[in-house]
Amino acid sequence: MKITIKIGVLFALIWMAIKMTLFVTGAFKYDVVPAVMLNILCLLLAISIGLYKQKRQDTEEGNALRDIKNAMSAGVPYAVLVSIFIFFYYSKIDPEFNAHQIAEAEVGIEKMISTPEGLAEVKKSNAEFEVMPKDEIYQKLIQGPRGFYSPTSTMTVSMLAMLLLSTMNSIFITIVYRRIVFK
Repeated sequence: MKITIKIGVLFALIWMAIKMTLFVTGAFKYDVVPAVMLNILCLLLAISIGLYKQKRQDTEEGNALRDIKNAMSAGVPYAVLVSIFIFFYYSKIDPEFNAHQIAEAEVGIEKMISTPEGLAEVKKSNAEFEVMPKDEIYQKLIQGPRGFYSPTSTMTVSMLAMLLLSTMNSIFITIVYRRIVFK
């Protein structure tokens, strides 16, 4: 197995361990920002360390496209493993998080349409809502958060975001390495 893939898998396991530690300790229970920032950091480290190790092992001079490919070979396994973990985390380990987020959305939507001004604003924002009663508008509005906070959609959004981020980081790190580190 290539060193870049090994490093991508290693950092995915590190992030999973951090996420499970945060869950067990109860730290940042409903605040996902620290876990997301650590996820981005682990992805960046996987790509940069994986590419660095690969370039140190290479015996021949490579081109930028090859370096980007090698960097992506660390980022893609990371993104896939972490996304699969996120699916199981939110469906089996901590389904309470999604229920909490949906409950907060329900309260926010209910508060928004509880006043006549808020209801008028919502009806004005969508032509479909103009002829609907308040209960139907509420049911339509709550479908969004319920769909978004499902484990499958969370996994899909995470996968797409991490793949995009790994592509951008691979290009950026390749440029930095080629211009500064490995002149």
